[in-house]
Amino acid sequence: MSVLVVGLSHRTAPVALLERVSVSGDALVKLLHDVQQDDHVAEAMVVSSCNRVEIYAEVDRFHAAVTGVSQLLSTHSGVPMEQLASHLYVHYEDRAVEHLFSVGSGLDSMVVGEGQILGQVRSALRLAQEEGTVGSTLNELVQQSLRVGKRSHTETGIDRAGASLVGVGLTLAERALGPIQGKRALVVGAGSMSALTAATLQRTGVTDIVVINRTHDRAVRLAQTVGGRAAEFGDLTAELAEADLVISCTGATDVVITPDMLTPRAMFLLDLALPHDVDPAVRRLPGVTLINLESMQDGAIVAATDDGGLAEAVTAVRGIVADEVSAYLSAERAARVTPTVVALRSKAAQVVEAELGRLVSRVPEIDGRVRDEVTQTVRRVVDKLLHEPTVRVKQLAESPAGDHYAEALRELFNLDPKVPDAVRRVETVDTKPSKREAGL
Repeated sequence: MSVLVVGLSHRTAPVALLERVSVSGDALVKLLHDVQQDDHVAEAMVVSSCNRVEIYAEVDRFHAAVTGVSQLLSTHSGVPMEQLASHLYVHYEDRAVEHLFSVGSGLDSMVVGEGQILGQVRSALRLAQEEGTVGSTLNELVQQSLRVGKRSHTETGIDRAGASLVGVGLTLAERALGPIQGKRALVVGAGSMSALTAATLQRTGVTDIVVINRTHDRAVRLAQTVGGRAAEFGDLTAELAEADLVISCTGATDVVITPDMLTPRAMFLLDLALPHDVDPAVRRLPGVTLINLESMQDGAIVAATDDGGLAEAVTAVRGIVADEVSAYLSAERAARVTPTVVALRSKAAQVVEAELGRLVSRVPEIDGRVRDEVTQTVRRVVDKLLHEPTVRVKQLAESPAGDHYAEALRELFNLDPKVPDAVRRVETVDTKPSKREAGL
C-alpha cells in the first residue's frame, strides 16, 4: 500500500474552478466515503478549504487509483474531466509525504506561513476518523504532518513573515483607508473564519465591530466575544451604509453583497468566501475597493506579506520539512521490513523445534539436563547466525531501495509471503477498521 494525493489549489486552478470543486458538509462526507469505497483505496481523507481541494488516499495501484479518485472528484463537482484534468496535481509515495508536510508547514499556502491550514488539516483528519475512512497509515502520516507544521511555526518566523488571509486583508485595508482603528467594521458571517476575523480586528484595535449572520443567535454570540454588536440579517443594506470595512465569509452559494446595496464612497470589502460573497461588479463604484481570493491569487498577496524576513523563514522551514520527510520515510521503510524479519525468525524457530524433536525421538534416553543444554545451545547458535543479517536488513531498509533487501531475504530463505502479511494485519487490527467494520 502507498499514499496518493490528487488535488488542485490556488497554484494550479483559478478561483472560479476552485469554487466549483470545493465541498463541505454532507457533500464532503459523501465524497469521503465514495473515495474510500473505490476498489483500489483502503483509506481516505479530504482537505477542502478556500484555496485547495485535496484527496489523500492509501492505495494499492497507482494508475487505477489516480483514475478512480480523479473521476470521483469530477463527478462530485460536476466539472467534466477534460476541464478538470489540466488543473490536477498528483503526488505519490515520497512526494506525497513531502507535499503534506509542506502543506502543514504553510509553504504551499496562498499566504506563505499562514497557520490556519494546520486547523484545516486537523479538521479533515478528525472527520475521516469519525467517518471511519482512515486507518493507521493516514492517521500516523497526518499526525506527523501536524507535528512538523507546529515545529515549523515554533522554530522559525514563518508565521510572522506570512500572516493569515485575514491579517493580509487588513494590511491591504489600511493601504486603502489609512489606520483602521476608529473605523466601523462589519463582519458578515459567524463561522470559524468570521470568528478569526473578529478576533483579529479586536487585537488590531478596532472597537466598533458589527456582526451579521442569517442565524442571529450565532451573530450575537460572536459579537459578545469581541465586545461588538449583532445585527439582523435583514438590516444588511443599512449596516453596509455605515461600515468603512466589510469582511464577508458566509457559506452562501450565491452572492450576498451586490452593487445596488452600496453607495459610492471610501469603503473596503474583503471577501474571503468560496464561492464569492461579494459581486465583483462593486469595483465599478467610485471609492469602493474589493479584495477577494482571486485578487490575492493574482499577486496582491505577495506585496502585502514580503517584509524581508519571508525568504529566510521559508528557507528554514524547507530545511525542517526535508529533515522530517527523510526521518519519516526511513522509519516507514524500516517498519516495512519488520514482518519479513519476524517471518525469518519464526521459520528458524520452527526448524529448531523440529530438529530438537527429531533428536529426542532418536535418542529418547538422553538426560533431561543435557537435553535442555542442547536446546539452549542450538537456539543461541541460530540467534547469533540471524542477528547480523536481520540488523543489517533493517538498516538497509531505511534507504530508498530498502524494499529490495526484504524481498531478497524472503527469496533467499524461501519465506512464505503470507507470513509477513499476517504480521502486518496483527499490527494494525486495532487501528485500521475494515470497510465492513466502518459500516460502509
